[in-house]
Amino acid sequence: MFIFPVFLLILFILLILLIVCNICIVPQANAWIVERLGKYQGTWEAGLHVKVPFIDRVVKKVSLKEQVADFEPQPVITKDNVTMMVDSVVFFSIFDPKCFAYGVERPVAAIENLSATTLRNIVGSMTLDETLTGRDQINGQITSILDEATDKYGIKVSRVEVKNIDPPRSIKEAMEKQMKAEREKREAILTAEGKKQSAITLAEGEKEAAILRADAVKEQRIREAQGEAEALLAVQRAKAEGIRLINEADPSSKYLAIRSYEAAERMADGQATKLVVPSDIANLSATLKAIKETVE
Repeated sequence: MFIFPVFLLILFILLILLIVCNICIVPQANAWIVERLGKYQGTWEAGLHVKVPFIDRVVKKVSLKEQVADFEPQPVITKDNVTMMVDSVVFFSIFDPKCFAYGVERPVAAIENLSATTLRNIVGSMTLDETLTGRDQINGQITSILDEATDKYGIKVSRVEVKNIDPPRSIKEAMEKQMKAEREKREAILTAEGKKQSAITLAEGEKEAAILRADAVKEQRIREAQGEAEALLAVQRAKAEGIRLINEADPSSKYLAIRSYEAAERMADGQATKLVVPSDIANLSATLKAIKETVE
């Protein structure tokens, strides 16, 4: 009597467990590939899903986050036959989980092989100097080629970064010597430029000082000349004023005779080597007579 209810209870519990076990919760930024009887059934996005027991099967869980693949260094040969080791990092994300699940067996290995092949092709068309200085160009070309090649895998390559470019030791030593020589050359140039600038500055200072001294001498001479001109002008003005006053006073012939006598006395004071005789010397007796009358 009690066996049948117990069997039903067990059957109910097993049914509940079966339903619970087939409830699937897909996390955010994930996608699950589901097959039904071995055939692609659908892609489950984030959320709650229920699969059919014994018929549906989750065959692949795909992360939609951006992923980083760090590849080992690869030997590459430049255009000028220099072999060096180059390693790269690929940043990619999956935009089509179905293509990612069924497009290629080992997607990351495929990306690595594509990256190595592309890197060899790009570096092989460049010289050593171009490779060392054109890292951004290499990154851009690899990113473009890989992104196009991995579309059929459902992979989006966002960028590729070349981490290290390691040339042979002999090349490194030669480059170090060249860099050292360049540094010494730049240092010598900077030193010479400094000395040149110092000499120019000193010469400019001396030039400015000479100009200032010349300006000072010029200003002094101008002021002296102006002073002398003003003094001479004052003397001439005083003489002119004296003559004007004499003319206005209407001097008598006796006064003029005295002035002529004084002039003659100054000319004959014994200091001059030459004697200038006035043209009216014939009137000297008349002048002396006039002076005598004036004194009396």
